[in-house]
Amino acid sequence: MATEPSDPLLLPDAAAWRAWLDAHEDDTPEGVWVVLARKARPAPTSLTRDEALEEALCSGWIDAQARSRDTDTSLQRYCPRRRRSSWSARNREIVDRLVAEGRMRARGQAEVDRAREDGRWEAAYGGAATLEVPPVWSRALAASPRATAAWELLTAQNRSAILHRLATVVRDETRERHAARFVAMLERGETPHPQRRGTLPAE
Repeated sequence: MATEPSDPLLLPDAAAWRAWLDAHEDDTPEGVWVVLARKARPAPTSLTRDEALEEALCSGWIDAQARSRDTDTSLQRYCPRRRRSSWSARNREIVDRLVAEGRMRARGQAEVDRAREDGRWEAAYGGAATLEVPPVWSRALAASPRATAAWELLTAQNRSAILHRLATVVRDETRERHAARFVAMLERGETPHPQRRGTLPAE
């Protein structure tokens, strides 16, 4: 089982997460692990996955790895959006709503403007059904029964995130490295996006 990251950020609610991002959006380049509430449980935090993602997008951040924690909470890493990183159709739809609601911060709006200018906004990728499984990923899974078992249980959102990352890499060597990294992630029980506790194979 994956060990819990040291010193994850535990905040009381979405307002506190927004305030933290306002204070640290430019001085935490590697991102931060955040404790999230499962469903609508008020303790030790009421911050939900949807709320955390919305505030992250407002500040030009995105969600990264997810981990289980306990019956009441989960862990999610958030980090500043990297230059030229792709947009998902889902996040684009969320941002359209956030813009309409007047919630975007300057940094978040700047990321949207750059994506519109360079074509990434229009090229936002859809679900896993629109992406092919590359041979390198098939080979990587075949070498790891544990990762294969986890892959078969992934949500469409998590499959899409992995397949899109592999599909957009230019160099074969880089694609091989990404495939190995994703296999290791699945073997540890981690996922790109949060997934209900207990749905991945246990050690």
